[in-house]
Amino acid sequence: MELIYNPFSVSLLISGALVAALSAFIAVKLGSSTRWIALTMLSASIWGFFYGFELASTSKEAMLFYVKLEYLGVLTTPTFWLIFCIKYTGLKPKYSALTYFFVGIIPLISYLILMTNELHHLHYASTSVNLNGPFPLLDIKIGPWYIVNIIYSYSAFLIGLIILWSRFRNSDPLYKTQTKLIFAAGVFPILINLLYQLGLFRIYAEIDSTPFAFLFTYLILGFAIIRFSLFSIIPIAKEKIIAVITRGVLVIDSKLNIIDYNPAAKDYFEKPQIIKSGNNLNKIFENFQPILDLVNSNRHQTMEVPDTIHGERKIVRIESIPILDKKSSLSGTLLLFEDISEEVITKETLQTQAKDLQQLNDLKDKYFSIISHDLKSPIFGIRELLHLTQSGDVSQEEFMEMLPEVTQNIENIASLLENLLAWTSTQIKGEHIQISEFNLFKVLEEQADLVDRIAQGKGINIELADERNVLVKADQNMIELVLRNILSNAVKFSHRNSKINISVSESGEFEKVCIEDFGTGISEENLKKLRQGISFSTKGRQNESGTGLGILLVNEYIQKNNGHIEINSELGKGTKFCIYIPKA
Repeated sequence: MELIYNPFSVSLLISGALVAALSAFIAVKLGSSTRWIALTMLSASIWGFFYGFELASTSKEAMLFYVKLEYLGVLTTPTFWLIFCIKYTGLKPKYSALTYFFVGIIPLISYLILMTNELHHLHYASTSVNLNGPFPLLDIKIGPWYIVNIIYSYSAFLIGLIILWSRFRNSDPLYKTQTKLIFAAGVFPILINLLYQLGLFRIYAEIDSTPFAFLFTYLILGFAIIRFSLFSIIPIAKEKIIAVITRGVLVIDSKLNIIDYNPAAKDYFEKPQIIKSGNNLNKIFENFQPILDLVNSNRHQTMEVPDTIHGERKIVRIESIPILDKKSSLSGTLLLFEDISEEVITKETLQTQAKDLQQLNDLKDKYFSIISHDLKSPIFGIRELLHLTQSGDVSQEEFMEMLPEVTQNIENIASLLENLLAWTSTQIKGEHIQISEFNLFKVLEEQADLVDRIAQGKGINIELADERNVLVKADQNMIELVLRNILSNAVKFSHRNSKINISVSESGEFEKVCIEDFGTGISEENLKKLRQGISFSTKGRQNESGTGLGILLVNEYIQKNNGHIEINSELGKGTKFCIYIPKA
């Protein structure tokens, strides 16, 4: 076959070889979906390279021989382009195998038709050599399948461009340059081909300008890929990286539009569908101004946002990281969302446990102090008095004079021992609660009788409301101790010749027992401690000692019996304790 080279054929042969070399280098250097752009470039180089030989041929047979080689590239260029667009954008067709089958079957059929064109003339209706130009050119009349092939090629390139545009119209600025180049690589050659097919743009006579456009475009693209590492991290690879991050990730531009996100980000929103590319943060967080202020601060900082989802307490940490360009100008912001509920709740639990342990430790110290002082001193005093009486140093008359004080001390010791034993039981081995039904008025009468003798010694009158049958459901022993402690305190802090009122009334599902004295009252500071269940002690009106354990037991026992307590007091005027006990 005689070849006569001309400027058109030489330029195609050289540029075709260059693009082929570039595509081979890119295919080896890069992996994954970017190899498909290398295959697209290789197909275009085959097309242009053998079209160069076609333009250098002088006979029809030689031209048709190179056309058959040339069409290996013509038919596969749109196929590889479409596959590249699918792979590059991470699109996953519902029926992948069937999709790729239909993408590849038409080029295969087209090539078989071309190879057997002499039998049916479906591709070329007729061919001849045009000798009117400066060098021979193949003159063709197209057949019906040639139209099918053009429709397929345009459709493949158009679908690829639509996929690229829909995926990357709001892409990360990091990928806008390469996306524009890829888009140009798809648009420019096809636009030139369309102008050629319509006869609006032709270099010379029958010379197809499309291979020139493809080779020119892919030369630029190939050098850009190698020179600037254009596909060092492709968007789909980046997408896979942020997809496996457990924290929610939102990438927003300088105008607060979402340009990227990971699946985990949707878990942090009541309406996950609002998280999509193009949506603006001003709309998403219109009711959460602090988050917008965090983003607009343009500084790296964090904030914690409490929330309740499906009745469960959640705490989300939001971290705002400014994204700066090479000139240190703000180009966007990275928002990271992290569920720190478990961390915060664990920390709070540990702090509560530490506080409880400190209180227990303080109570333990108080417990030993009580044993060493409040119990030891009066018992030793009574022992010494008995010893002096027995030895004759204290006469019988003197002993009888001191007997009321001794009796008072013994009663104080008995009350103290009872409270100590009850408190020890709750703190060391736990408290076994025995719920039963009992008559509340009967218990009140019994407890009032127990403290009545001490009350009469101070001239205090205990007044109990009219008796009636009031049944409650609780642990009777615990309620007795609660009432006894409150009544003892009322007597201790009442003025001489005053009174204590006890009343019972209904309050919803509870029976309300109120014990009111008109004594010294409680200071605001101690009232706060009482309501918080904090132990403290004060001296009575006759310097009666206390330990603070009584009120501690009152709070604890009422809670264990599903009740609650109200305390109202005014300094110098008296105190009113109201306890609520579940009805039977």
